[in-house]
Amino acid sequence: MDPILKIRYTLDALFGTGVSRYLPKDIRITYSKRTGRIQHAYQDDKLLCTLRIDGGLAITPHFAQILMKSKKFRENCLEVDNDSKSFIEDGKSVFCGHVKWCGKNVLIGADVPILYNDKVIAVGKAVLSSSMIRSLKRGVAVRIRDSLKSPD
Repeated sequence: MDPILKIRYTLDALFGTGVSRYLPKDIRITYSKRTGRIQHAYQDDKLLCTLRIDGGLAITPHFAQILMKSKKFRENCLEVDNDSKSFIEDGKSVFCGHVKWCGKNVLIGADVPILYNDKVIAVGKAVLSSSMIRSLKRGVAVRIRDSLKSPD
């Protein structure tokens, strides 16, 4: 199977049909030397995503910002308030009390881009679903995996 097609299908499956239209045309793919599988996707030497063994994608904040052009992708995001912005950029977890808005497609264990004023500041893994995040005022909602201030 064509590697770019595989990434497109995975994007559509994880974030919604049509999101893959915003995948940049000039991507470079690296492969594992041991297994021969797709490992990373780059655009102009900037990492876009890493393919996981379980078939998922670990996206970067840079790639999430590119995909924000899609309205369906926005339903997988979470927006935070001003008080927690600096902590999240440093790689700290997002708590339910600091969530201003939560997309309806946020599921437990899913990759969730964290927004502040429609800009992606971090990407993490959801601990709770969207309905739980909206109803709770305490506890961790998302554990941050990659943020803007994290070392490259």
